[in-house]
Amino acid sequence: MKKTEWFKRKFPVIEDNGILPVIIERLSGTPARVEKVCSTLESPVLTLRRNEKWTIKEEIGHLSDVEPLWLGRLEDLLNGLPELRAADLTNQLTHTANHNATAIRQLLQRFREERQKFLTGLKGLHDEQLNNSSLHPRLKTPMRIIDLAHFVAEHDDHHLASIREILVVS
Repeated sequence: MKKTEWFKRKFPVIEDNGILPVIIERLSGTPARVEKVCSTLESPVLTLRRNEKWTIKEEIGHLSDVEPLWLGRLEDLLNGLPELRAADLTNQLTHTANHNATAIRQLLQRFREERQKFLTGLKGLHDEQLNNSSLHPRLKTPMRIIDLAHFVAEHDDHHLASIREILVVS
């Protein structure tokens, strides 16, 4: 089954803020899901590169690399900015970080710690803040906090699926 490329994905607007707790639960579970898949893998599998794509360690490192963006976008929404901060669409940080040289336990712990910051921000919200909206710079669509949270959860799952694709062919 061919997975849709990330930059070709479309994201519907979510109308019901009442499902935010469910999305937060999903986001909370991502570090554990990544750990379950990766923590017992042997080093050669963790650094296996196929078709010039990222290795498992790079996929995990990337999840940590983008956490400050998610937290920053949450701040943008809370501050009422008209447009969310842009992502580095080249993923330069991930390409230059040399995640393959980092121990898997360290990569997993870093992701867990970085994710907790975003979760703390989401859990501290008040209902009136949930209606703030800003334009997503690449998608050119308005996003509210629930849309951002859903976007992040989908991004997590996209990279988990990429990790599983590596495991299937290894």
